[in-house]
Amino acid sequence: MAIADVQQYMHLTDDEVEQLGRELDAIRAEVEESRGDDDAAYINRMIRVQRGLAAAGRISLLLGLHAPATRRASWVAGTSALALAKILENMEIGHNVMHGQWDWMNDPEIHSSTWEWDTAQPAEQWKHSHNYIHHQFTNVLGYDNDIGYGILRMAREQKWSPFNLGQPVYNALLASLFQWGVALHDLDIERIRKMEKDPKEMKRQLRQIVRKGRNQILKDYVVYPALSGPRWRQTLAANATANVTRNLWSYVIIFCGHFPDGALHFTEDEIEDETRAEWYLRQILGAANFKGGPLLHILSGNLGFQIEHHLFPDLPSNRYAEISVRVRELCDKYGIPYTTGPLHRQYGQALRTIVKLSVPNGWTREDRAYVAGDDAPPEAGLARGRRSDAERPSRMRELGRWSRTRAGRDGS
Repeated sequence: MAIADVQQYMHLTDDEVEQLGRELDAIRAEVEESRGDDDAAYINRMIRVQRGLAAAGRISLLLGLHAPATRRASWVAGTSALALAKILENMEIGHNVMHGQWDWMNDPEIHSSTWEWDTAQPAEQWKHSHNYIHHQFTNVLGYDNDIGYGILRMAREQKWSPFNLGQPVYNALLASLFQWGVALHDLDIERIRKMEKDPKEMKRQLRQIVRKGRNQILKDYVVYPALSGPRWRQTLAANATANVTRNLWSYVIIFCGHFPDGALHFTEDEIEDETRAEWYLRQILGAANFKGGPLLHILSGNLGFQIEHHLFPDLPSNRYAEISVRVRELCDKYGIPYTTGPLHRQYGQALRTIVKLSVPNGWTREDRAYVAGDDAPPEAGLARGRRSDAERPSRMRELGRWSRTRAGRDGS
């Protein structure tokens, strides 16, 4: 079985699939050739705005310490500015810079090989777990650990266990502590539990995580509060509130990308002998967009264009809006579903999936409906877990840089 056997585009001939791939390649080439001063100005402007927000937040908090009459207003304003700064740095700047979207500028400060973002996960591990594993094997069961982050059952084909009954609770904890959940993402807890993880690699990764996490804790909960003197509690509370706000926002945006209705999951058999054009098709079928204005798209890292981001992860994010028009035209032309909707609806569908899949398939209406039909319900026999790097195909260049600097390996 191959990806071309997936029902949503079985109507396409092999030639049509390859032609679609060529048309998407043409879009990529056009955008690559047209990158220039406007794109460079955009990312530099985003960085200035982000740093300005962070500075304004700190100044507002300090002013509130010495002006009792405006203390509460200063705290709210300062905390809001810090939260926005963290969101902007993680979503529109850090995530996209580490994809290599701005490497063409040859700016050593805005480059995927040097950027370290303001969150608990080390950049090196993010580039491996996200750029390579998630983007190359999007929504493939047994490969992509973004399907539930190792603790949530997010596909009906995944094996159910009593542990899944707690999914609503695990989900709430994951949302509020999202940066720490992401920090453990590349460890692959399931492989560690099964004693399949290389002990040396595990220790190396844990050292990186402890070092990065320690620095984040010291920065937000020791250094800045200490600089505030006797009002250190207000600064500590502001930093904690900003971090939780960033965590919740990032979680919502990311869960809207692959779990709303219409975003498909795939099996290992379905990516066997997958061509580049079929990889494009899998990205379209495995991703979901959401609608919104320019500000919403900036604050979400332009992940409202998740389909376009998965097709072209290393193209500048400010170009996704214009690219989306052409991608949707191609989907209409070839009869391929293009999943999109309002943000609240997309997240609502993802949340519904989390709750529904906390119980066995047979307890839900979808599987009971199969009794009157000819088809069988999805087989829930796939356990969580993913392949090791040695068991996966090599990385596609377009997915962005990833490296193993301490191990002397480089994926660029």
